[in-house]
Amino acid sequence: MAKKDRRIIRTQEAIKKAFLELMSEKTCDSITIQDISDRANINRATVYLHYLDKFDLLDKIMEEHINNMVNICESEAEMDWIESTVHCMEYLERNYLFFSTMLASEGAQYFRSRFVQHNIEEFKKDIDITKGKNVGQSEDIVAEFVANAYVGVVEWWLRNKMPYPPRVMAEKVGDLLERNL
Repeated sequence: MAKKDRRIIRTQEAIKKAFLELMSEKTCDSITIQDISDRANINRATVYLHYLDKFDLLDKIMEEHINNMVNICESEAEMDWIESTVHCMEYLERNYLFFSTMLASEGAQYFRSRFVQHNIEEFKKDIDITKGKNVGQSEDIVAEFVANAYVGVVEWWLRNKMPYPPRVMAEKVGDLLERNL
């Protein structure tokens, strides 16, 4: 795999940051490529060099974060709920601008549904409906319930400007997850 030029990486990061800042200020529909290029302090043509349009940019940003969350979950498969959740909460904290824009502002319902779907797939790996408190339940319903509750709590945490540090939040959420899975 070829190493990516640092200038390209810096430019793409500037474009993504500018776009997310703009999305936190106004609707996606009202954002123009000129707005993005002005905010990123680059030429309009440079944005088009990297992305087809603002929707391609948004899709690539969402895909990057979903993939990062998948990688976190896969690398922590052997961890307990709380330790695994700490890493997820720390990732959310490091990427506050993205997640607060995508989840808390209701500016991107498409991302929310993808984030919920990702969590459903992850939680299904840990649901056991053959014993314990979930006997007789539907795996689909339990996964849907837990994933939506988790995303709802994340939205609340971000909307309230992360009133608990990631570790405290992870312990609280991890405890709730253990009760329901």
